[in-house]
Amino acid sequence: MPLRALLIGLVALLPLHAFAEGPAKPEARATHEMVSAANPYATDAGIAILREGGSAVDAAIAIQMVLTLVEPQSSGIGGGAFMLYYDGDTGKMTAFDGRETAPAAVDETLFLGPEGKPRLKSEAIPGGQSVGAPGVVRMLELAHKAHGKLPWAELIQPAIKLARDGFVVSPRLHYLLSVDPHLKKFPASAAYFYDDKGEPLAVGTVLKNPALARTLEQVAQDPESFYTGRIADDIARTVQQAPINPGKLTAADIAGYQARAREPVCPAFRVWKVCGMPPPSSGGVAVGQLLGILQGTGIKDDAPESAKAVNLFIEAERLVYADRATWLGDTDFVDAPVAGLLDPDYIARRRALIEPGKVMAEAPAGTPPGAPQAYRTVTPSEIPATSHFSIVDRWGDTLAMTTSVEAAFGSRMMVDGFILNNQLTDFSFAPTEDGRPVANRVEAGKRPLSSMSPTIVLDAQGRPVLAIGSPGGPLIISFVAKTILGVLDWNLSLQKAIELSNLVYYNDALILERDGAVWADKDALAAMGYTLKEGSMVSGLYGVMIHYDDGGRWLEGGADPRREGTVAGD
Repeated sequence: MPLRALLIGLVALLPLHAFAEGPAKPEARATHEMVSAANPYATDAGIAILREGGSAVDAAIAIQMVLTLVEPQSSGIGGGAFMLYYDGDTGKMTAFDGRETAPAAVDETLFLGPEGKPRLKSEAIPGGQSVGAPGVVRMLELAHKAHGKLPWAELIQPAIKLARDGFVVSPRLHYLLSVDPHLKKFPASAAYFYDDKGEPLAVGTVLKNPALARTLEQVAQDPESFYTGRIADDIARTVQQAPINPGKLTAADIAGYQARAREPVCPAFRVWKVCGMPPPSSGGVAVGQLLGILQGTGIKDDAPESAKAVNLFIEAERLVYADRATWLGDTDFVDAPVAGLLDPDYIARRRALIEPGKVMAEAPAGTPPGAPQAYRTVTPSEIPATSHFSIVDRWGDTLAMTTSVEAAFGSRMMVDGFILNNQLTDFSFAPTEDGRPVANRVEAGKRPLSSMSPTIVLDAQGRPVLAIGSPGGPLIISFVAKTILGVLDWNLSLQKAIELSNLVYYNDALILERDGAVWADKDALAAMGYTLKEGSMVSGLYGVMIHYDDGGRWLEGGADPRREGTVAGD
């Protein structure tokens, strides 16, 4: 089937382009350590921890706590995350899973209306019904026990101080507050984000969050305090007593949450291995599958933003998204054919469906080896409001972490100074289609499917050469694969690869990024058979490349000009 409607509400995001895009970022280099993150406050906190002798995991903890404060629309301790970590001493790669889980009291009817039909996602997001048990804090605690160097409490102090002293409201935060339809419906959120007249806080306002400072002080003393006692009780009460869509999350659900350390997927791409998250994220599988299809198409010899390259990329992308929407889900609950989707013979069969210079009438899901042949294709449902950061420390530890509350400002509910997620709406609302089960249907304790794609690329010697990732809902897969192609196939600098035009096939049309270089080839693309539309796809790609020469190494950073992040290094 065609790749229709990647997510509900994508078109509504198009106006963000004018507010999100900034001037081109300068190329950044360092020798010892580097941070690339989505907000200057977070970048500063991360590099400060590295300079104090902290590890990449230590820096990640400081960054996430600061992002909870300064980028509440995107991520925070009330949400979930995936972290990919390469240990510079052992060469071992670990995928840390902090994805939220569904309450014990829900079942596959959670998002069905009175007549048994799926509700509109826009109606289900605000309030308590969409909130899953948060996973970020426990995931960071798990990673810190394994790879931290500095004391846990020390890593939380930058965020505590900033919450007390205040941070400056950015143009992006102000704009998102000005267009959000739900925040004012919840008293705590309305009081924090809007002035006495109900207007969004002005750009340049110094915003303090004493409630979050108190919460973080408690978490600094003991990270487990987030999951038991006052904080967990407050979360559960807020969810259950929500004025809109009250939910079923309990303190017991929160206390029972478990972060997991999983084996990453590391499919080959030419001489490299592209390592990513396994399910419940689709990112590692889908990015690997997309690059696997493309490596046999000759795209390496095409100009990066030419009509030929765009055609090959989009047709491969359509096939990958169809497979993603059919076969992948939380492997603790469903039989997802991960190995089959990455099988070279299967990928070759998918590649054979592409005719260069033409547009497939349909891009159907395939049947990979080991597939249960029972699941039904459904539309991806994520909404792109997420964050990403990449870190390399002085010991060679390399980290890529993508973190989210799902929609902008999540469920729109605040508790104890932080936003609660709406990740349960990443489940497929319909449990079955045409009598066949949907892999990503709602089940108690299950983690919803994600497209978050923190990625670390290894060279032929097994050394990390790139850490990269992005926000963007289902489009993350496209954003990350585009950037990897840019640096590995087209030999671009990381910054130039990040700045390549974003592309997506949506609602039977090829959406071309406004003002992007690809627009110059629109006539050639139209001649191939594409219906073209001009839009904006606001990625937030943040990465670090590691270069090796003469027994040493140097670092190259990149930050997406479409958002407000920065790079810092020594």
